[in-house]
Amino acid sequence: MSPTTLSAGPEHGHVTFLGAGPGDPGLLTLRAVEALANADVLVAEHEVLDVVRQHARQGVSEVHTDSDPSQDPAPGTGTPQLTVVDGTSTAAAAPAVRDAAHLVMEAARGGRRVVRAVSGDPGLDTYAAEEMLACAAAGVPFEVVPGIASAVGVPAYAGVPLRDAQGADVRFVDARTASDRCWTEVGASDGTVVVSTTLDSVAAAAGELVSAGRKPDTPMTVTVAGTTTRQRTWTATLGTIAQTLKQAKVLPSPEGGRPVIAVVGERSAAAQRDQLAWFESKPLFGWKVLVPRTKEQAASLSDQLRSYGAVPHEVPTIAVEPPRTPQQMERAVKGLVTGRYEWIAFTSVNAVKAVREKFEEYGLDARAFAGIKVAAVGEQTAKALIAFGVKPDLVPSGEQSAAGLLEDWPPYDPVFDPIDRVFLPRADIATETLVAGLIELGWEVDDVTAYRTVRASPPPAETREAIKGGGFDAVLFTSSSTVRNLVGIAGKPHNVTVIACIGPATAKTAEEHGLRVDVMAPEPSVHKLAEALADFGAKRRAAAVEAGDPVTRPSERRPGARRRRSTT
Repeated sequence: MSPTTLSAGPEHGHVTFLGAGPGDPGLLTLRAVEALANADVLVAEHEVLDVVRQHARQGVSEVHTDSDPSQDPAPGTGTPQLTVVDGTSTAAAAPAVRDAAHLVMEAARGGRRVVRAVSGDPGLDTYAAEEMLACAAAGVPFEVVPGIASAVGVPAYAGVPLRDAQGADVRFVDARTASDRCWTEVGASDGTVVVSTTLDSVAAAAGELVSAGRKPDTPMTVTVAGTTTRQRTWTATLGTIAQTLKQAKVLPSPEGGRPVIAVVGERSAAAQRDQLAWFESKPLFGWKVLVPRTKEQAASLSDQLRSYGAVPHEVPTIAVEPPRTPQQMERAVKGLVTGRYEWIAFTSVNAVKAVREKFEEYGLDARAFAGIKVAAVGEQTAKALIAFGVKPDLVPSGEQSAAGLLEDWPPYDPVFDPIDRVFLPRADIATETLVAGLIELGWEVDDVTAYRTVRASPPPAETREAIKGGGFDAVLFTSSSTVRNLVGIAGKPHNVTVIACIGPATAKTAEEHGLRVDVMAPEPSVHKLAEALADFGAKRRAAAVEAGDPVTRPSERRPGARRRRSTT
């Protein structure tokens, strides 16, 4: 991406120094989200941008580190060097690396609204205070939006309360800048010590505390990638932490410079972490789950998976295209306006989108539905209608399917129904269940192709390799077509990947493709499917804990044989 020229000018902008928290985007404050939505420029290190950019408006300029994040020095050990990048450009060019304070002020002088995002809280950042002073000296107005400090947020996610009922003293130490006097003071205390350090310096920090007077058997927890789904926590003592990390095979490691939060103290509840580790004990914690749907279709499902600790990855398996002959759809929409129909039935979100686009083409809006009864096959379709400004008259009270819709659909009654015709905009590959059922109830049906479904383009090579090589822990199949299309565009999921299907028909298709079905939804609902997968993950975790085995994800065990269809 090409550099952005931030020319100085007489007009002063505004700078918001914003705390991005310890890593979980859900920990951003409402004020932070508001500031990000109004920003013209984001200034942040690479890992912080990943947290905040989803709340920024489209076209915002991004300013981040030029170097490889994995090679960056540990936070607080060097002056941040930042690169201006135009978020609207995709052209590659030599970046312009410059001092953070200079970049912030230069952007602001151009009249821009600048957000300077830092990890944790601005008040604890090594350089934020210097940048604020530079703004003040230059007459650039600024504000501070506090964030959750890593030293507080990470222990909370690790299940390590910093205080107990006795109200133990809590000390915070940055091992990268701590003096001998600082170690002596915390060593003489019997309170809880929260140490910010790096993975390969944990043992040295533990040694400093022992040398300062702490007992070697003092409990200690160490958490890496805290508040994210990559979080890992080890429980040991000051005297055993080096051996614990060695046995866990995390040291020595090229990632030894990764920041960690260590909690030390007799009353830090480290011994009770098995009961308090609420985040890492989520049923699908860290699972990479493949969702064969578009981001728009999968939004609520992906949110539900995240609530279970999973990392959803959406891969579209179908693409939606206009009908080859649009005349039929055009006549039906005109008939809708002229009173040809008593009902219109929507069987998918895509059908709502197709009709809405045709309405916009003709300059119509939701008022065109006045006097017409509207049916939706399920909750998601109903939400799409409501977003369009239409409240459906009929949504199945039971199963959210064509059969469920027919269960509640009233028969045609010439006394109460002045018109006997139903407009049914659907996909070109839709089944005849609903049409046959409506005819049986006495209705005339205009079954209109509103859109065509075609196989989507293959996902990136990296995703295809992850699917075939066991990089995903689970895949959710929401229809038979998602099975056929995913296998067609990306290949079969590896034998370690958990296969979850929405119902018997989808499961049968999966088995026909040589896949063993591990999870089936109790009813045909994507949310019930996610619940069923979470139950599977919870039972799997409980079995490992009961057996005294480490809790692993399916992708962490990769036997060589490919998955075969179950014969049971």
